[in-house]
Parts: sequence; C-alpha cells; structure tokens
Amino acid sequence: MKPTTFLPLFTGLSNAAALSSSLKTTKIPTSYESAVLARRILALTPLGTLSTIFPEEDKNDAAAAPGTKENRPPGLGGMPHGLLEYISDCEPHSTGNPTILALNIETTFKNVAAGSNISLAVTWTPPHTPVHALKKHHKKHHHSKKSNSWFSWLPFTSHHHDDHHHHHHHHHQEDHPHHSHHHSGNENTPKPLPYSPAALPRFSLLGYIEPIKGGDDRSTEIGSRLATCFTQSHPDAKWWLPGNRIHESHFVRLVVEQVYWIGGFGDRAYIGWIPVEEWRNVTREEWESVRLPGEKGDKTKGWDSKEWSAPPTLTVQGDL
Repeated sequence: MKPTTFLPLFTGLSNAAALSSSLKTTKIPTSYESAVLARRILALTPLGTLSTIFPEEDKNDAAAAPGTKENRPPGLGGMPHGLLEYISDCEPHSTGNPTILALNIETTFKNVAAGSNISLAVTWTPPHTPVHALKKHHKKHHHSKKSNSWFSWLPFTSHHHDDHHHHHHHHHQEDHPHHSHHHSGNENTPKPLPYSPAALPRFSLLGYIEPIKGGDDRSTEIGSRLATCFTQSHPDAKWWLPGNRIHESHFVRLVVEQVYWIGGFGDRAYIGWIPVEEWRNVTREEWESVRLPGEKGDKTKGWDSKEWSAPPTLTVQGDL
C-alpha cells in the first residue's frame, strides 16, 4: 500500500476507502483522520509519560503491597505525579490500548493500586533529524561548518567555538571586562532552533490500568507474544519481565476512555478531543497507510516547509 502523508496538509491520497473521499476536500484533518495519525504515533513511539495522583495518606499504607512501601513526605495526597515509562502496542487486533510492563515497586503503580486513574502523554519524535536545516542555522550564527548533529548547535559541543571564545575572552578581559562578560553570556545562550517543536503532534490518553489475562506466562501464546513484542522495542526490559528475580512485574494495558489531541498549530491541524470510538476503530491498514513529518515517504516539503515554523498570525482552533 502506498503511504499517505496526513500531516499537516494531507497532500496525498490513501488507499484506505474510509479516508480517501474526505482527504480531497479537507484542509484541517478531521478527528478521525487525527485518530489515525495518533494510532501510528502510538505504534512507533516507545516512550511516554504516565501521570497518576498520590492517594491520601490514610489510604497509602493500606493499598501498598508488601515490600513496596516508601518513606514519602507528608502532604502528597491529591498531588499529580508523572514520569517517563516504556510503552508499546503489543496486543493482537489492537484497539489502541497501550501495553505497559508494570513494576509493583514503581510509584506510578503504587498510586494505581491505591485507586488512581492514569493518563499517558505521547509526543511524536521524528526519526530523521533536520540536519540540513541545522547546518543552515549554524552558518547564519557563525558556527562550525563541520557541525552535523542535533547537539552541535549547543555552544559547549563545538571545540572550534570554545577555542575561539577562550581566546577572545582573554584578549579583551583586561581592557573591556564588562563587554567580555556580556559577550560570554550571549555565547553560552543556545540559539533558537530553525523550526518550531510546537508543530509536532502529541496526545494524551486517559483511562485506567487492567491486567492482561495470561500475559505474565511466557509458556502461553499471549505471554510469549507480549514478551517478544515488548523486548523488540525495549531490549533491556528482558531483565524485568514477569517472573524476574529483581522486582515483581506484570503486563498490563491502559484501557483508553478519553483521547485529547494536538496535531500542531490550529490553522493547519486538528486540536481537541477525539471520540474514543474513533480511536478504537482505527485499523492497522489505516495507520500503516499514512506518514508523519520526518518519516521517509513524507510528501510535505520536509523540514524546510512552513509547517515547521509558527506563522506571523495564528488562529487557533480547539481547546489548548
């Protein structure tokens, strides 16, 4: 199937029948088209931020499993807690419920055990970095022409720049101490990136955690499938698979009840709630038929496109 670029202007046509007609007439993606994009992001993104709520103190000790209690400071009850977590999309015939390897010792899952609901925030991170755009940016700001990585735009990663600054600083320090100090501050301030990270799509999934029946037993088909799928995305997770000798762990799913999506800037992308039925009804064929910004096969103008820069005037649609 020939891939389609959905974001941000839907410049191609998909072979998926449910989408082809709307793509011809719609500039800003619909909620369903955005659901397709979000499901692709979920399938390709191995990391997200899980957020929970600390229980009231009187519930904390009662809910904690043996060996998982911790010395928490007072006053945390009702406070939010968010941390990075490994995620995957491992269940056959997936309806968009992320697969998570839950360790009982983690604060996130202690909060869940105490009754907290949970949300997962996921951001699309393009696999192909805009090196050529950064090179243009470096030349504009007199950085080394040899810079060819994401991090080379930072002042402390360029040896050529450091040597130049060191010489310049000592040459002028006695005659112009104030000027030298001011110059040093400017040199150590990161230059703005040549694109807008706010144009990247991201979403939040709200719901609850439930165990995956048979998921902890690798002698079963589902248990073997989950372990294989999860460690393909996270090889180091093999040390924490269910049955390990370090910490008690279980494969669980985040059952999605609500989806909030920000596709980018509101003049070119959908921003708002996606009906959960649309999220669940997206097929593998549909999310495999599209391409996101920065992927190979993306039919937009790439990183030089206006889609990666904030417009001079911006009309935002949706509830940020």
